[in-house]
Amino acid sequence: MRFLEFYNNVLYDEEPVKDVPFPIEKVFFAKGKVITPFDAIEGSVYFINKGIVELSIKSYMTEKIIDFFFENEMVASLTSFLLQSKSDVQVTALLDCELEKVTYGDLMTAYQKDLRINKFGRRIMEGAYIRKSDREKALLTKTAEEIYGGMFEKQPRYISYIPVNKIAKYLGIHPESLSRIRKKLNS
Repeated sequence: MRFLEFYNNVLYDEEPVKDVPFPIEKVFFAKGKVITPFDAIEGSVYFINKGIVELSIKSYMTEKIIDFFFENEMVASLTSFLLQSKSDVQVTALLDCELEKVTYGDLMTAYQKDLRINKFGRRIMEGAYIRKSDREKALLTKTAEEIYGGMFEKQPRYISYIPVNKIAKYLGIHPESLSRIRKKLNS
């Protein structure tokens, strides 16, 4: 899937378009490359054609992983992008990534001119809110084992590409605890 197809899927109830009213640039990031560093102002949103991206935050003692983003999803340091303020999260390519990016300026200009873009943006924000809300609820109501099992259900073909220590950070547990969970689920 490419961004144009994704765009038309999000606006599922309207006539498909052949082009979007803002420029899209294809960019590549090597595994481990920081896409948006801490304290930078997010200037773009990205659609993932290939690869996996992680979103992390600094904690008082360590760095924690907030979420993973996969092919056919959009990612950015969203608060920084929306407020044009310094990012408190870091966006990093977990694998080699092929992304399509839309700049803040181009998107804001399109919002001024096209109601469909506004509808698209609203639906993307609704999806981001639901994703964040679901993550918070899971952290408050589910065990690490249940959250890990849910990762397998949602992204079974990608889970093997994420290092164990990163999954453990995402779950908020030690790698040894994750090894026990994996062993239990595999038996």
